[in-house]
Amino acid sequence: MVGLVLVSHSEKVARGTAEMVVQMAGEVEAIPVGGDPEGGLGTNPDRIREALESARSDELLVFMDVGSAVLAVESVVEGLAEELRSRVRLVDAPFVEGAFAAGVLASTGAGAGECVEAALEARTEPKLHGG
Repeated sequence: MVGLVLVSHSEKVARGTAEMVVQMAGEVEAIPVGGDPEGGLGTNPDRIREALESARSDELLVFMDVGSAVLAVESVVEGLAEELRSRVRLVDAPFVEGAFAAGVLASTGAGAGECVEAALEARTEPKLHGG
């Protein structure tokens, strides 16, 4: 089973994206991690580590919004035990659209590779058609 960890500078963005993925995709683990330790905008490496360690999924796709979220996730993943680190993949895709596409496929039982491909395709999928 593939799960998602959604790391945003905003707690509301992380929670909203996770909520949308679960409501639209159904059975998929989507763990939101947003905001700094004081509840403001930023990232929290401790919460990122907790999310990864508490995840039940066999494979974890981590989506990050911008800049320092990527750096925070990379530093946390480097410090993980190999058993957990080997289950984690960082995904360079649009945060909301990529997580949605990956979550929908994950809910069907697709593997991590297929879910990552779907997330990457979200980058080039036009939102407006025929205009």
